[in-house]
Amino acid sequence: MSTQAERLSQFRALHAPGRLLVLPNAWDAASARLAQEAGAAAIATSSAAVAWCHGYADREQMPTATALASTREIVRVVSVPVSVDSEGGYSADPEEVARHVLALIEAGAVGINLEDGTSAPELLCAKIGAIKRAAKGKGADVFINARCDVYLQNLAPDERKLEESIRRGKLYAEAGADGLFMPGMSDVAQIRDVVNAIDLPLNILIMKKVSPLAELKAAGVRRVSAGALIGRAAYGQAQRATKMLLSEGKYDSIFATSADCPNFNALFGK
Repeated sequence: MSTQAERLSQFRALHAPGRLLVLPNAWDAASARLAQEAGAAAIATSSAAVAWCHGYADREQMPTATALASTREIVRVVSVPVSVDSEGGYSADPEEVARHVLALIEAGAVGINLEDGTSAPELLCAKIGAIKRAAKGKGADVFINARCDVYLQNLAPDERKLEESIRRGKLYAEAGADGLFMPGMSDVAQIRDVVNAIDLPLNILIMKKVSPLAELKAAGVRRVSAGALIGRAAYGQAQRATKMLLSEGKYDSIFATSADCPNFNALFGK
């Protein structure tokens, strides 16, 4: 099996200019292996979907021990690089965040998402710096995808969202971030402005109003994520099938997709 450093190098190469890394987002070992078998070049987790499948709400309600155990389970069953959605690092203390990320690195993760949320951008800068210093002290590194929530959480008036996002993106780049995630951004012209202003791979979140992959790639986007959407789709189908079985006594919805399920016994068998 390749080392964490080797997988990190592979992960960085997937963000090279002119490339587009498409991440379906997983929430457990089975969904991660499913994505790999479908051709995903890397695995990224969704913090929301990981939390839900363990019985927690999103927004850092899940214990860090659970997040770490989930990472170990995923890394164990895939051979491609794994990046972990770490929300805000589960702490406002940069040193505590760094300790958690070191544990993720030891578990085999090569990347993390780390968000600013409603906190001051300077806090995310401090977390990025603490992580990079701690990793370097261990002779390691990790790809930090800094998430800017200006669009997603409506943190500025519409006419100032682009300006504020670029300002924050530059701060995160200076702090040592390796990528910039702009969930909620969908306007192609604004996406191009960010690509031209900040020398980091730009990650866009899939939404109904987001342009097709080919247009995003042409605009300079280098990474696209599905977030919790595939997890929601899976649970939505499960709910539909369960309701049909219980309320109508019918199996149509069950058999509509059950044959598409991979042979996990074969994939996970010795």
